[in-house]
Amino acid sequence: MRTILFLMRKEALQVLRDKITRIQLIVPPVLQLLVLSQAATFEVRHTRLALVDEDRTPAAHRLVEAFTASGRFEVVATPLSMAAADQALLAREAGLVLRVPRGFERDLRRTGTAGVQLVLNAEDGAAAGVVQSYAVRILDRWGAQEGAVLRPAVVAGSSGGRAGPRLDLRTRGWFNPGGHYLDFMALGFLAMLMTIIGTLLTAQNIAREKERGTLEQLNATPITRGQFIAGKLLPFWVLGLFELTLGLVVIKVAFGTPFVGSLGVVYLGAALYLVAALGVGLLISTVAETQQQAMFVTFFVLIIYLFLSGLFTPVQSMPGWVQVIAELNPIRHFIVVVRGALMKGATLRELAPSLGALAAFAAVAMGVALLRYRKTTA
Repeated sequence: MRTILFLMRKEALQVLRDKITRIQLIVPPVLQLLVLSQAATFEVRHTRLALVDEDRTPAAHRLVEAFTASGRFEVVATPLSMAAADQALLAREAGLVLRVPRGFERDLRRTGTAGVQLVLNAEDGAAAGVVQSYAVRILDRWGAQEGAVLRPAVVAGSSGGRAGPRLDLRTRGWFNPGGHYLDFMALGFLAMLMTIIGTLLTAQNIAREKERGTLEQLNATPITRGQFIAGKLLPFWVLGLFELTLGLVVIKVAFGTPFVGSLGVVYLGAALYLVAALGVGLLISTVAETQQQAMFVTFFVLIIYLFLSGLFTPVQSMPGWVQVIAELNPIRHFIVVVRGALMKGATLRELAPSLGALAAFAAVAMGVALLRYRKTTA
């Protein structure tokens, strides 16, 4: 242990004395959380609305006011026909067309039921689905206030179709009732912070030793391979937990995200995940001879990690064979732990499968890295 502690002290001093490494530890994580968490969102905050008001009654006017009052829709055009509205969609002057048919107010007074038409620009299917959900929610609220039922006919990309029967659906969102996408993404980006520390800096650090020739000097000393690996990796394991703490503080202070679960579960998952990430970094360092090579290989691994993690798109929406590969991605399981614990209040019992997977990844990654690493003298 005395030898390992000396090596850890040496690694810590080397990291803290390197200006570039110090910047990597603080600036990218904070910027990633503050900027990327805001940018990486499927929330649609502003939609240009083209209004085709064929009724021109007070009820139709109140309905339009409900859309504009939500803050998500802005009336940018009032074409007199659906053909002109379709042209607005084609020219991307509008993302949604709201058609209020003739006799709208009359139907509301006589039967308490009326139809409206929503025509969406479905070029971007994900955004169109979000806009549709916002519009239908506004129609539901407006109908409840007016004591009426609206039957929205939703059409994607054209003005054809007729209003059909409507089901009266009542939904309730658990764990994130406000639908705050920022909270969801910020917690997911914590995994990327841990990966940068655990994989990139570890691979670069050992590659730097190779470039400077100090790795051969260390290999010539009486320290064992286990002591060398422990002394090299433990400082980065501690730094990874520091980055987790920094990220949680930024998310709490800057975004006001509520943490409903146990931080202990999060730190347990982070401790296991960091071992796996450090093992991958060590494995990369056995292949790369220079820091540049280590960086290129690490970024290649990070791209695979990112797109198979479920950070941006649900794993359930991927093809079956891709889902199998995604299950072998440690970031996916760490994201499940972080979001499950902090957003849903999940306990060790509910998160046991993901924690078990992280433990298995940690054992395999570190075991393979240790087998790959060779020391000239023991």
